[in-house]
Amino acid sequence: MYNTSFFKKILLIATVVLLYSCDKDFNAIGDNLIGDDHFGLEPEKYDVLAYDQEVSPVQSNGLVNNALGIYDDKVFGARTASFATQVSLESYAPSIGAEPVIDSVLVTIPYFSHAISTDATSGKTTYVLDSIYGKPEDKLIKLSVYESGVQMRASYFDNGNQFPQMYYSNQNADFDAFKKETPVAKRLNNGVAGENDNFYFNPNERTDVTTDAKTGVKTTTRVAPQMRLRLDKTFFQDKILNAPASVLSASDVFQEYFKGLYFKVEKSGTSAGNLALMDFSKGKITIKYKAKTDITTDAETVKEDRTLVINLTGATASLLDDVKTPAYQAAIADQNLTDGDESLYLKGGQGSLAVLELNAFGSKLTEIRDNKWLVNEANLVFHIDTDKMAGVYESKRVYLYDLTNNTPILDYLTDGTGSGAPLGKAVYSGIINIDPTSKRGTTYKIRLTNHIRNIIKSTTAVNVKLGLVVSGDINTVASNKLKLKNTVITDVPRASVLSPLGTILFGGKSTVPDNKRLKLEVYYTKPN
Repeated sequence: MYNTSFFKKILLIATVVLLYSCDKDFNAIGDNLIGDDHFGLEPEKYDVLAYDQEVSPVQSNGLVNNALGIYDDKVFGARTASFATQVSLESYAPSIGAEPVIDSVLVTIPYFSHAISTDATSGKTTYVLDSIYGKPEDKLIKLSVYESGVQMRASYFDNGNQFPQMYYSNQNADFDAFKKETPVAKRLNNGVAGENDNFYFNPNERTDVTTDAKTGVKTTTRVAPQMRLRLDKTFFQDKILNAPASVLSASDVFQEYFKGLYFKVEKSGTSAGNLALMDFSKGKITIKYKAKTDITTDAETVKEDRTLVINLTGATASLLDDVKTPAYQAAIADQNLTDGDESLYLKGGQGSLAVLELNAFGSKLTEIRDNKWLVNEANLVFHIDTDKMAGVYESKRVYLYDLTNNTPILDYLTDGTGSGAPLGKAVYSGIINIDPTSKRGTTYKIRLTNHIRNIIKSTTAVNVKLGLVVSGDINTVASNKLKLKNTVITDVPRASVLSPLGTILFGGKSTVPDNKRLKLEVYYTKPN
């Protein structure tokens, strides 16, 4: 018993010495000491200079998803989103056949949706559409599909150098010009009113019935909700089936010959409209027609049923027409760069962001370093102005980034909680907090612990300006260029361009009530 107790004491002393040595070796100024538990510590709070910044027309090609429709939230204003895309043959140099005659032309584009029930008897599934914005009673828009007159290229040459081609959110006029100035340009979606003048995003399951030509057996195929528009048969008869074989032989000549489609959105009567986010790259045009084989000389040969598919792939452009409310326009046009703004207006697309400067924290760096304070945690908590946002969709997430260099901050990069939507990067966060009673958003919290540690630890680290935007996809960190750059911003996170939503936050100005005012909160361990 004595010897066992002795060895236990020796082991305990050795363990303490080892832990102390490790602590001395690896705990540097600014490093985490005690994890997430603050042990009753109160944070040091630093003022934050925060002000609004308008986002001018922005690069809108190459987006994963694109908006289509109208969304008027009465706080930020009305957005009308049109769309242009190149097209490509599913198979080049197709064998069209002799004497082709079109039966039907249908463009289909799937909606984002999820099933909520399936009828056990009929097999019919009921769906709810995702990524739809606007009131159900104001669902109608006027939708027109035209042949595009703009040759969309992936790159261009200037003085012998090749540069990526960019298309911007305000280029509606370029695509409108072709349909207005060219006599042959006409509306291609010529089906019923629900497919054009009174179009709406239909949540119903689609069913297709096909009949086997030999057996006569009918087969029913059920399809999740999708846009379906019948297109002008005469146009595609002339443009595709009667086209010279040479223009259907390869992608480059085909895309120069048929430049693509332009989806033009306008108001339908007095309806406020709805807007949807869609993945147009999954869309296709299906041409069903009858034709004889190419080599036959027999006039009595029976025509065969054939299908030709054109995919909606290639260069794209999201075309936005924003009409801002007077209050929103005034707010983003009159920034206070000295004291900051009371309200921070974040709006996706051709909208606005907030610029944050941590000058008050920066002025204390010498004191922090000299006193060897160790950072346990650092946060920015943004309070939503619930009065101004009453009755309006709030963005479900915000994204804080290094605005000076247009890159993610260190906390985003080191967050190992995964990238799955919607809760990926959960430690870094930016996820909206919902009041359980009102079911409305209250705050967004961003952790920037590692960002603050890095500034403290490295005397060469720059206390950069930070940008705050709404985010439509937390996994997207690339930036899109502004058409008109300024001294504050030249790029905008693509995740913000994707989002049609916005939010209004309380800023860091001294006139904001203290319990709502934006401050940097840092929890330190302070050595005795």
